[in-house]
Amino acid sequence: MLRVRWLGRVAYRDAHALQHGLFARSTDDHLLLLEHPHVYTLGARAERAHVLVDPATVGAELVEADRGGDVTYHGPGQLVGYPILTVPGVRGGGMADTVAYVSSVEQLLIDTLADLGFDDVGRLAGYPGIWFGPDSTHPRKVAAIGVRLTRGRSMHGFALNVDPDMAMFDHIVPCGLEGMAVTSLRAEGFDGEMREVVDALVARAARQWGADGWERSDVVWRERLEDLAPFSRGAGPGPTETSVRLSGRRAEAGVTETVELRERKPEWMRVQLRTSPDYLRLKSTMRELDLVTVCEEAGCPNIYECWGEGTATFMINGERCTRACGFCLVDTRKPAPPDPAEPERVADAVERMGLDYVVLTTVARDDLADGGAGQFAATIEAIRRRRPEALVEVLISDLKGDPDSLQIILDARPDVVNHNVETVPRLQRVARPSASYARSLAILARAKAAGFTTKSGLVLGMGETFDEVVATLADLAGVGVDIVTAGQYLRPTAHHLPIARWWTPDEFDALGVEGQALGIAHVEASPLTRSSHHARAAAAGAGLDQPVAAPTGVAR
Repeated sequence: MLRVRWLGRVAYRDAHALQHGLFARSTDDHLLLLEHPHVYTLGARAERAHVLVDPATVGAELVEADRGGDVTYHGPGQLVGYPILTVPGVRGGGMADTVAYVSSVEQLLIDTLADLGFDDVGRLAGYPGIWFGPDSTHPRKVAAIGVRLTRGRSMHGFALNVDPDMAMFDHIVPCGLEGMAVTSLRAEGFDGEMREVVDALVARAARQWGADGWERSDVVWRERLEDLAPFSRGAGPGPTETSVRLSGRRAEAGVTETVELRERKPEWMRVQLRTSPDYLRLKSTMRELDLVTVCEEAGCPNIYECWGEGTATFMINGERCTRACGFCLVDTRKPAPPDPAEPERVADAVERMGLDYVVLTTVARDDLADGGAGQFAATIEAIRRRRPEALVEVLISDLKGDPDSLQIILDARPDVVNHNVETVPRLQRVARPSASYARSLAILARAKAAGFTTKSGLVLGMGETFDEVVATLADLAGVGVDIVTAGQYLRPTAHHLPIARWWTPDEFDALGVEGQALGIAHVEASPLTRSSHHARAAAAGAGLDQPVAAPTGVAR
């Protein structure tokens, strides 16, 4: 199966981590299509002298890439494609195999450009890539190719200049080719949009690589700064969501049907109030220690069941979030600084309650340099000292995609690393505009590559289809996610996203079957499922029944 994804604007480091995750763990073929923010990449044979300026002075990053070739540029307006394929006929990824594979990628681009009406396009002898006027006195390079082929699997790919800022090429010697011209489709007369190019390329890729079937999912097509929460766009604190804005996003995503706000819930969504003595005891402990739980902040329907069983999800880094997701009830006013005493208070609660399984989550803290990672590490370490036999699950934010912040948490050795993608690609900007689908998959891929049990979750009922959810499960399986939760969205207030429809218990059961068929070890799917619902049983279902080994110097 070929799984095609248009991912929108993706940081190079996130795309690289996602590639590696799919390369290492997926048995499917994938074609990732995206744009990068301004970045110069150095291939294995790159000459640093071919970077003519300090990239920071022109608003670009400089990164070393594990691909062939010299230096190249990626940026907005350039279509980047990363095929992660099992290449037929490859003997072992040697030079002959690589040359043949590069030729096939070149042909894909030549055929795509022909479909777009360009006929003076082809190869230039002795020079890799795709060229306009290859037989003329003025050949112009329009696409660069740099691949890696290992054990019959491919990574990296191509960059096709649709309509990038061509001045960015003036700061390097592109692909080490001094004196050779670089062009774009726009400069050669193309007056269409990026989506037209993507559609043409996907049609060709499906023919070339999709003989065993293919499917496609896209994130939204327009990048809009005003859609982001204020912290995410550098404008300071405070909620900016309005029902008008949410309605506009939903319309662009093709969601038109909704459930009336006053419509009675289905029978399977009704939860009985059960304030047992254990529930009241736990609530008293939380108030006494001045702790915050996501159970209360997010209005979880399972609070009576979980608290009655003596389990809770502790929310650290305060109760105010720097983002404003369309489905979430958490407060979005300006957050206070992290409380240095909070980790010990959480550990005190864990010890008092005798918990054997602890879930820690957080609001997004885009105002903090580490995204709140340090508070996670301190809380994990405090719990280890007070109750070393307890398993600890962390449900983390995307930490703005910073690998160093993620590493702070991983170094504290939680037992389960959970990060929710929340919804399908098409609805990402509708539900979580300050986040990124690719970034979320990259976080999970990094955690899995580091050897952790990984987990993610979906909230359903915002306008997704069954097939889209299965495709998202395939992406999670592709990066090695062990546990997936899926539950019905409940609208917190009239200012939040409306419910598009109610998913039935039978549909949730069917998703569980699909997820396990894709290779996910445990799928917890039901109308009332939430990220931390039955968390310990889910971890056991994924084979985790003992704490992970502590790093050197950390007591357990």
